[in-house]
Amino acid sequence: MQALCQLDVQGNDVMELLGRFFREQTDDDLTLQLAEQWTKGAWQLVEECDSIITRAAIRWKLSRLSHVDRAILRMAVYQLCYCHDIPCKVVINEAIEIAKKYSSEQAPRFVNGVLDAVLKTLKQHETPSISEEAT
Repeated sequence: MQALCQLDVQGNDVMELLGRFFREQTDDDLTLQLAEQWTKGAWQLVEECDSIITRAAIRWKLSRLSHVDRAILRMAVYQLCYCHDIPCKVVINEAIEIAKKYSSEQAPRFVNGVLDAVLKTLKQHETPSISEEAT
């Protein structure tokens, strides 16, 4: 989430520094690999993630959201759509917990509402990554 915030603020120039940033946070190889994979994946597909978020957050413009809330939603939408090994409930619960820790008092409810709407839309379209077993 923090790396996506930095990318949102500073753009692609930060991409070169991600490895160092992640290594400063942990020395666990799996954690490093997942952080890099999820961050780069979400950033490469940021326009698609933003489009999904925009459709789900009906009364909110993406530009009005804080960088933190945008980053949380982008990561969660990326994981819901492309990380087949993570159950949807886990993605949503983790996003809510991150919002509780790093964002405003209202953010967890907002994040939950947007991600619930995203999940319903994904289930309606029967994407291969969203199945009943995953929820």
